[in-house]
Amino acid sequence: MESPAHGALHHVELWVPDLGRAVASLGWLLERLGYEAHQEWKAGRSWRLGPTYLVVEQSPALTGERHDRCAPGLNHLAFHVRDDAEVERLAAEGEDHGWTMLFADRHPFAGGEGHYAAYLENRDGFEVELVVKSFTPPS
Repeated sequence: MESPAHGALHHVELWVPDLGRAVASLGWLLERLGYEAHQEWKAGRSWRLGPTYLVVEQSPALTGERHDRCAPGLNHLAFHVRDDAEVERLAAEGEDHGWTMLFADRHPFAGGEGHYAAYLENRDGFEVELVVKSFTPPS
């Protein structure tokens, strides 16, 4: 296996207030996006896609009950999706797995013209962006 590019993302670790809810929402989504279950321990799980993995952990050192995407720190995770139809499928199926649509009045162009995406938030306040098309503004 080829080594990852210098500076490539190695992993992301999210501390969650409820591991079961995180597995039900984030775990479901990651597996639908092609990630495979990687590790499992009493307080956490991880999923891997290529050399990158994502961890959810219910740490005993957690100081809050809900993630605040509007506070300093992580706002959202954005994932490539193969096509418009898959964005719509994931957004619709996500409702059964704890996700709600953000910016529904502007869906699927909440990110601007030429940016086809769904923005979802789970019960614990984590946001994901499922994006298939994006554009680079002219300089």
